Amino acid sequence: MVRYIGHTPEEEASLLAAIGAPDFESLLEQVPAGLRIEGPLDLPPAMSEVELRRFLGGLAARNYDPNRTVSFLGAGMYDHAVPAAVDHLALRPEFYTAYTPYQAEVAQGTLAVILEFQTMICELTGLDVANASMYEGASAAAEALLLAHGATGRGRILVAGGVSPRVRGVLDTLLSSVGLAIEELPSDDGRVDLSSLRRLLGNGEPAAAVLVQQPGFLGLLEPLGEIGSLCAAHGRGAHLVASADPLSLGLLAAPGRLGATTVVGDLQPLGIPPQFGGPSGGYFASRREHIRRMPGRIAAETVDSLGRRGYTLTLQTREQHIRREKATSNICTNSGLMALRACVYLSLLGPRGLHEAAAQCVQRSHYALAQLEQVAGVQRAHGGPFFREFAVRLPVPAEALVARIHEQAGILAGVPLSRFVAARDRDLLVAVTEKRSKAEIDALVAAVRQALA
Repeated sequence: MVRYIGHTPEEEASLLAAIGAPDFESLLEQVPAGLRIEGPLDLPPAMSEVELRRFLGGLAARNYDPNRTVSFLGAGMYDHAVPAAVDHLALRPEFYTAYTPYQAEVAQGTLAVILEFQTMICELTGLDVANASMYEGASAAAEALLLAHGATGRGRILVAGGVSPRVRGVLDTLLSSVGLAIEELPSDDGRVDLSSLRRLLGNGEPAAAVLVQQPGFLGLLEPLGEIGSLCAAHGRGAHLVASADPLSLGLLAAPGRLGATTVVGDLQPLGIPPQFGGPSGGYFASRREHIRRMPGRIAAETVDSLGRRGYTLTLQTREQHIRREKATSNICTNSGLMALRACVYLSLLGPRGLHEAAAQCVQRSHYALAQLEQVAGVQRAHGGPFFREFAVRLPVPAEALVARIHEQAGILAGVPLSRFVAARDRDLLVAVTEKRSKAEIDALVAAVRQALA
């Protein structure tokens, strides 16, 4: 079958005869009646090709175009600058058409990229080993907690209140099936309350892990060093799992050097555009002693029979490579392409460039907050240091203000926190990346002032 051309009637008859079905409709009877659609689909009348292109183009035009719209959206998906070389290299056919190689060693270029990616992640996180990538940051966090559960044999998980609600939803889904009990750590103005953490680590059943997001969902920086010290002193072997924004690690201390056992996160800030919320990729790094509990695959360097350098998969704990009961995951395919983008991005920027991009996020977001606080009725929702993102409290419902600003100025002003916590209907989460210019930030402030007036 070639692209866009289906089977001929003769081919369909041959296929049906081979499986013993009298007609195509009889195959549909195997689908439960409650799942089958009765009657025609609710679609507009048939159109010509010209009409259809015009109709679909109108639908597409309603989508947010990051090239024509100023965006201060965040909450886990950010409008960062993506160098043109990232697309140029990642869209080479040998990369973007490649499936996970089952005879991996024939794909030396792919394995070389994976090894470089793993090395960069180890350098960013300050840990010993990293895998070939994960699907995204949320499932990576769940896998890290499953690793801690397997390593300690414990079923108690402490999760910081600053962990993204979307990540929490994934944790609830994946961890409940294995009987792990999740307890939320009390917060002190949006960050982990250290006295409560000390008490919870020292009392009751020992915890398998403490999960902390750095920076937190509201952009606030957690005292990761102090949390690591508490886990070491009072945790009785509890793992500190840090879900860290990789771009922030160009500026912040590596979590592995602050006591983290495992560091995970989402690769989206590293050369992956927002693109409708996905796809993205995740990273996973841990200490050497946990290498055989890590999900996914690990690439390494070797030599062939002639002494030439080559690359290989040293550990393949996917269910398609080993016995299913011994598998840790089935991470594969698309995540490798996203890891490639992150690898190209990090290679282009280098340590200095990554530091500069992170520093620009800090400087521009702090400037934006200072200007917004000068608008009558607007105040910061939480104190303390933050990275790229902050919450402000408004005198009116945030949803209404965002809609008004978009209508009047064409600016996406931020994410209303009522979408995650109903009681926070007047709080707005604003993200300012290195892409936002001073003129764009000033335009946001002017639009907020005008909308409130």
